[in-house]
Amino acid sequence: MSLIADLKSLEKSQKSAIWASYLGWTLDAFDFFLLVFMLKAISAEFGTDVKSVAYAIFVTLAARAFGALFFGILADRFGRRPILMIVILAFSAFSALSGLAGSLSQLILIRALFGFAMGGEWGIGASLVMESIPPKLRGPVSGLLQSGYPSGYFVASIVYFLLFDAIGWRGMFFVGIAPAFLVFLIRMHVEESPAFNAARHKPRVNPFTELARNWKIALYMIVLMAAFNAFSHGTQDLYPTFLQQQHHFDTRLTGTLTAIMNVGAIVGGISFGIWSERIGRKRAIIIACALALPIIPLWAFSTTPLLLGIGAFLMQVAVQGAWGIVPVHLNELSPGAVRAMFPGFAYQLGNLLMSKNAVFQAGIAESRGNNYGLALAIFGGATAVMIAAWTAIGPERKHASFVDTVAAKE
Repeated sequence: MSLIADLKSLEKSQKSAIWASYLGWTLDAFDFFLLVFMLKAISAEFGTDVKSVAYAIFVTLAARAFGALFFGILADRFGRRPILMIVILAFSAFSALSGLAGSLSQLILIRALFGFAMGGEWGIGASLVMESIPPKLRGPVSGLLQSGYPSGYFVASIVYFLLFDAIGWRGMFFVGIAPAFLVFLIRMHVEESPAFNAARHKPRVNPFTELARNWKIALYMIVLMAAFNAFSHGTQDLYPTFLQQQHHFDTRLTGTLTAIMNVGAIVGGISFGIWSERIGRKRAIIIACALALPIIPLWAFSTTPLLLGIGAFLMQVAVQGAWGIVPVHLNELSPGAVRAMFPGFAYQLGNLLMSKNAVFQAGIAESRGNNYGLALAIFGGATAVMIAAWTAIGPERKHASFVDTVAAKE
């Protein structure tokens, strides 16, 4: 009840910042995950294989690092709020343009531009919220924010369930223009970050100098996020293809099981985010990764829809349980003067390093008679161990003061 009371006591502008950032990441993920449901359909229209179309996922993930750097620098200079609005408008437009692609090459180029815009959302939205709320609420709100990603995947699975057979893959991308309407909420109700306002009249720092000065923590965060992104994308991106190609499930069953998977992800992200306030960021991440390991056989090698659904739910409780701590953990580790750029860039650079996940996994599966379960299991198990080990040797700065670190020019 104390947590609920603390959340209710937030000012209206703080609540608006939380909802705007959560919805921004939700709708960002919605636009991204529309593609993963349509790999098979797109490959059929363009006369190629799933592995070739999976390059569209690769370029989307790869471009996100450059977008995080570019838009993050702008947000540290001009404010989180205006740049967040620009980012949302941009990725919504490129999602809709994906439906007009006349060839696979055109689609890949458009998805690269989408990824560039998408890369700016997470870091800016997370810094805006983390700098706006009391330290004791960072863990729970971090879990909520990161749950926007599986929430977006969940919405995409519902849209796929309801509309794909009627409007096809091109129509699905046109639905991706919807996030643009979130800009009106941000414009009317969200205020600028207090930490940014505190630093507004201070001498500007060179973001690349800050990266160099903090290279050790930057390196730690990049490696951590490379493993984290392999963990999430390695267990999510090809899951619909696993159901379609290996189990030959239809649109509705594929959409249903993917939705169940993402309900588990939302439960895990919020629960572990709350728990991290009690047991610490590192310990919560390690426990979540450890829980994933015994679930892998049920998740990847079951044969009935019931067992696959149970496995999908439990696996994503663990995967997104670990992920639920990421927004607060990275923001607390980052230097205050470049907080809009630093955590987002580290996150997306790690994403870049692992951006060929879908291509590698599709290659493993296709070389073994479309055994996508094996490819999912390999990535899920290996990355869970990597994250737990790397997290254990890293730092933790729970409840670091964001405004004070900016004022001190950390």
